[in-house]
Amino acid sequence: MSREREIELFVLKNAAITQSLRSVFSAQRIGSNRGALEAQADSLVTEYLRQVDFETLADAERMSEFYKLFYALENDMRDLIEATMMESVGQKWWEESVPQVVRDNAQKNYDREASEGLPPRSDRLIDYTTFGELGEIVRENWDVFSGMFSNATRNRVLRVINRLNLVRGPIAHCNFLPEEEAIRLKLAIRDWYKLME
Repeated sequence: MSREREIELFVLKNAAITQSLRSVFSAQRIGSNRGALEAQADSLVTEYLRQVDFETLADAERMSEFYKLFYALENDMRDLIEATMMESVGQKWWEESVPQVVRDNAQKNYDREASEGLPPRSDRLIDYTTFGELGEIVRENWDVFSGMFSNATRNRVLRVINRLNLVRGPIAHCNFLPEEEAIRLKLAIRDWYKLME
């Protein structure tokens, strides 16, 4: 089979799969938390996006997979940290157990967005931390988290968090993730969850 025919079949198969997924997503109301105003605003950028070359748009579609993975992981980690600290330290865990530099930076991020008139992204300051700062919270409260990672040392846990933080860079800064880095990301995510088994 010629290369052109393979590409043609690939495109056709993906179009059918995409249409099926859209139908399922629509029926299940997945990803449909866009308001009417936002949907109307699509027309503001549609013409401009037609100017973007196909390769960049294809890369964006590919990178969306990694963004979803990291979005799920980072928010799961925030929830885990908050629940663990709340259970161990109590309601004042943020003030009493989070390093001052992390609290200051989270507050600075919150204040900067508020001063620009942006709606708050969350009522939890932990949602204004960086991924690296989540690692700092774990590091500074290892006595609280060590039981959760009973089969791993503090250094091993922090190395996994550091690896995740490094691979996060290209995703967060809109750079293409080469295949070997995509594999590294997936292995690091697996390693994170295996640490808690």
